[in-house]
Amino acid sequence: MNSSTLLQQGPRWVAPDPASRQPAPRTARVTLFVALGTIAAVASMFVGNQAVLAIAFLFAISWPLERLWRRHPVPVRRLALRTDLAYAAAQPPLQFVSVVVAVVVGGLSLAWLPGLLLRPFIAGLPPLAQTLGGFFVFDFLIYWTHRWGHTVPLFWRFHSVHHSTRHLDWISGFRAHPFDGVFIAPVIVFFIAAGVDNTVTGGLALVQFLAGLGAHLNVRFKLRPLWPIVLTPEFHHWHHEVRPEAHRTNYSTFLPLWDIMFGTYRMPKDERPQHYGIPGPMPDGILQQLAFPMRGARADWRRWRQGRHARRHASTA
Repeated sequence: MNSSTLLQQGPRWVAPDPASRQPAPRTARVTLFVALGTIAAVASMFVGNQAVLAIAFLFAISWPLERLWRRHPVPVRRLALRTDLAYAAAQPPLQFVSVVVAVVVGGLSLAWLPGLLLRPFIAGLPPLAQTLGGFFVFDFLIYWTHRWGHTVPLFWRFHSVHHSTRHLDWISGFRAHPFDGVFIAPVIVFFIAAGVDNTVTGGLALVQFLAGLGAHLNVRFKLRPLWPIVLTPEFHHWHHEVRPEAHRTNYSTFLPLWDIMFGTYRMPKDERPQHYGIPGPMPDGILQQLAFPMRGARADWRRWRQGRHARRHASTA
């Protein structure tokens, strides 16, 4: 079973016409929820909740861009906005869980062994070579980590939460399962064991995170000269397109070079992505989405390993 099979489980979701996207309905429950959420957000700012300040700052920068140069006419008060805001506000505990699990995964992955072997070589490189080399190696490994997130059924279970959003905009990039991020742990452990400066590793992770947020913006900039050079919203929007021919494309998180090299680059000149999401089930609400990937994960992992062993046996027979 692969991720395409998983995508087709359950009733297929039919994406709405981009020209007729509707705002979330106004109800007494929604009004009360927004009022209480606003009060809690303002109160939390006075006790040092940096996540709320980050959301406000991101909104102040992104909203003008999406209002003046928006691609799809998505209302500010759109459907599932509360879910994405909840993910953004819950980043501190979600990141804590992610780090704890990532430490375990990174240790068990044994990625630190080749890092230790390369440590003397890395130590002899000048700082500039460490930075540039680290950037290319990091981006290359993240490409494959992201690609496995789509092709390995167990990984896709968690990564599909991020892809379940039907709207790409300033806040949708925060929607991600904390276990989805742990698959980057072997890469980080490799860099640490290799002796790469922590400021370089941390800076690369920060740049990748900020670039990812910008790539989700609902803007109509094409930036065609940059397509084969660096990550753009147009490039990443194709990655979120729900159609099967686009789903397994554009895995790069900064340099499209890797997609070009490995045959997963997709940037049609006469067409633009329109419909986002996954053609399969995903519940609404952050708590339901965090629990959803756990159902049947062990069975999927077992089937994937059995299929892998069967393919190896067939190749050696």
